[in-house]
Amino acid sequence: MNMQNSLVEFSNTEVAFAHMSNAGLSKARLLFRSFNFPGLLTLGPPMASVAIALGFKNLIKNTIFEQFCGGEDIETCNKTIDRLAASRIGTILDYSVEGEQSEDNFNATCAEILKTIVAAAGNSHIPFSVFKTTGIIRFALLEKMSKHASLSEQEKEEWQRGVDRFNKICSYAEEKQVRIFVDAEESWIQDAIDRLTEEAARRHNTKSAIVFNTIQLYRHDRLEYLKSQIVDATWFLGFKLVRGAYMEKERKRAVEMGYQDPIQPDKAASDRDYNEALKHCVHHIEKVSICAGTHNENSSRYLMELMEEKQLKCSDERIWFSQLLGMSDHISYNLSNAGYNVCKYVPYGPVKAVIPYLTRRASENSSVAGQMGRELSLIETEIKRRKIAGVKA
Repeated sequence: MNMQNSLVEFSNTEVAFAHMSNAGLSKARLLFRSFNFPGLLTLGPPMASVAIALGFKNLIKNTIFEQFCGGEDIETCNKTIDRLAASRIGTILDYSVEGEQSEDNFNATCAEILKTIVAAAGNSHIPFSVFKTTGIIRFALLEKMSKHASLSEQEKEEWQRGVDRFNKICSYAEEKQVRIFVDAEESWIQDAIDRLTEEAARRHNTKSAIVFNTIQLYRHDRLEYLKSQIVDATWFLGFKLVRGAYMEKERKRAVEMGYQDPIQPDKAASDRDYNEALKHCVHHIEKVSICAGTHNENSSRYLMELMEEKQLKCSDERIWFSQLLGMSDHISYNLSNAGYNVCKYVPYGPVKAVIPYLTRRASENSSVAGQMGRELSLIETEIKRRKIAGVKA
């Protein structure tokens, strides 16, 4: 094991939370403790909306929004960008407004994504941009295209406008030499997203990976999809590898509509396919760039070992690790401290508009096995360590 690898201890809370004051740690502890109460999560979105309507926006902004979001716009994210950069951690600006339906809103979202590309251009502190296809194309239309259903003339025109927005973003990313992630979404619209992304990658990844598709390995069919892409493509490929974020919704829909559940039978199968995807990509590193979006220590360690086997530098620009802002700092900061490429997803947008995103983060922390307890335990360990050491910050 190389020196950098052997020095990475994910249990090192001193490194993980060096960026946080004592007061900040105490606030985070209180927030993660609140995730123990399911009622708060169920009532969260309506309560937050009511609180904002009644003038208590700052209450939301100074708690869950502050933990998981960078700001309300790109400019107000600068403080977070600078703070992460001080620890050699990059920022991925993620415009997290969801559920829009009108052409005006789709155009506005497209314009905002282009702004993130402008912010990233030539800025080593912002190594990637990202967007969700449902932010610029109507969900139901993506579903129809995934089913290969026939479209009305009006829908054909609408589809073309959405495709034009998609291509505009990817073309601009290549022009500015900014790598861009196309986020994965629900399985029943993913086929259309894959086709758009594959075509954009073929067009723009001629010299290096610019357009990255996102592979959700909690689906049992995605490892084979990734392998087939690597075999077939004659251009550079970029993949963001994640486990997934829609498990309960996916399983419920499969039961209700009577088709095969697309989700892996258990977590072990997801872990197996995730690590196999890492291995396959690293073994084809001459052609493939990856971002390992994971909060899993074992997978992070495994990728480090794969890099060592392939004799790749920690700083190889084709391999990045990524976690969400406000989560798994013990992975992000310890990896960065050892010289690996690390970036954080930094969601931003108006407080009220990002409530759906924030609710998912809270639910994720309470439902994913061990996630909430792990985050809280690490925070409490660091608070205890500082008290014993007499650290005042």
